[in-house]
Amino acid sequence: MKLVKKQSDLVLILLICFSGFLAVAIGAFGAHGLKKIITPELMVIFETGNKYHFYHNIVSLITFFILLFAEINDGSPKSQTFLRISCWMFLIGILIFSFSLYALAVTGIRILGAITPFGGVSFLLGWLFLGIGLFYFLVPKK
Repeated sequence: MKLVKKQSDLVLILLICFSGFLAVAIGAFGAHGLKKIITPELMVIFETGNKYHFYHNIVSLITFFILLFAEINDGSPKSQTFLRISCWMFLIGILIFSFSLYALAVTGIRILGAITPFGGVSFLLGWLFLGIGLFYFLVPKK
């Protein structure tokens, strides 16, 4: 039985896994190399980006497995759509929020922080779509 039915879902899970790899690699770089080079204030910014990267990567992985469960159990198409969008919003949030903080911490260029809130909005939308997707999944079909 093939669990991943859509090519786009295969791309999604591969991106989630790659993002998890990057979260670990970037965190290790920060802990072992960067800490010696940047100021404590910039290190806090870097660590904030890495924490949010990890948190939202884990949530996107869990959301993806809920999506697979919904597909296997013939969950509503609305549920699947919202869960899928949620995963993408979390990944976009990681890209914008976490990576803008990484760049700010490494370069010290403060203007990079101007795009960080857009990543935060993407995280918020991810949580909103996750809630809607779970609602449609958990409410019995009529």
